[in-house]
Amino acid sequence: MKLNKNLYYKILSPEFPHFIDKYITLSLLQRLSGVGLLCGTDWTPLYHNNFFYSRLDHSIGVALIIWNFTHDRIQTIAGLLHDVSTPAFSHVTDFRKGDALTQESTETENGQMLRADAALAACLESDGITYDQVDDYHKYPIADNEVPGLSADRLEYMFPSGIIFDGSWNMAAVEETYRDIVVCRNENGFPELGFATEEIAVDYCRRCCSVGLVFQRNENKVALQLMAEILNSAVLCGVIKEKDCFVLSEKQLITRFESVAEDIGTRNSADYKHFLRCFRTFRTMTHIEHTRSPLTGYFCVSIAVKKRYINPLVVTQKKQPLPEAVRIDKVSTKAADFIHDFITFTDSCYGCVKYI
Repeated sequence: MKLNKNLYYKILSPEFPHFIDKYITLSLLQRLSGVGLLCGTDWTPLYHNNFFYSRLDHSIGVALIIWNFTHDRIQTIAGLLHDVSTPAFSHVTDFRKGDALTQESTETENGQMLRADAALAACLESDGITYDQVDDYHKYPIADNEVPGLSADRLEYMFPSGIIFDGSWNMAAVEETYRDIVVCRNENGFPELGFATEEIAVDYCRRCCSVGLVFQRNENKVALQLMAEILNSAVLCGVIKEKDCFVLSEKQLITRFESVAEDIGTRNSADYKHFLRCFRTFRTMTHIEHTRSPLTGYFCVSIAVKKRYINPLVVTQKKQPLPEAVRIDKVSTKAADFIHDFITFTDSCYGCVKYI
């Protein structure tokens, strides 16, 4: 299944906020068109992703959701800019830095990159907006909040992820679900996206737990950690420079890796040999082994990773200005079971793939 982006964006916001057009054209954001949402899984036959969805696609989607529910220009721009520091292969960099559990290692650079961009400064000045208003989307609870709350960021990435990975979402389900979303007051008194209808909230919870399990399985851990090894060894042996991860697209990096891998007689360092072995394995692997212990001659991974799930709010009482709501697991045993099964899921101790 492919994604009709125009139709999808129309669902997220029937009114397109054209004030973001000039921001979208900035090189700061255009770079993200070559960075995949799904962390390098587009480039290995271990996965059969239905289409490539970029961090720019995601950023626009987040902005549209924020605009649809707030009609606030500043929050919308902050959401659009929230991923500018994402390097090629996205959260693979977190795996490189030993941050697989929180996956937040690149976020501190976001504000720095925004403040260093002269073209962005001109756009903000023309709109009468300061850096402090848009450099951290975490300050806006509709844009982002703590897990397991529902935010524009989490809402957006779950939709295309499900369509791409396993078909757990389709456009009809996206539209039905999205039309039921309202801004509620959460248990801490802050605004948060939630659902008007219990049945739809339960179904959303089910689908999100299904997508979240993809990120918990050893297949995903192997794919991301193996790409982390590829990038680390590529830098060490001079195939790329660290800055290339913020300059080149994923396709350009893969093309470079392939051209180097074909020229096997030019380098003999241990780092180079490790790079070749990891890259060839990544580009040809179709399955992994689930084991209790590491295997000789295999690339093996045993790590804990971030749990991506949502326990959405559902309206219990309509009030002004925001309706009261509770978490769906408090009113639905089905939803509570979905969340329990997700949180307690454990894969085998190791995921291993045989080196090529």
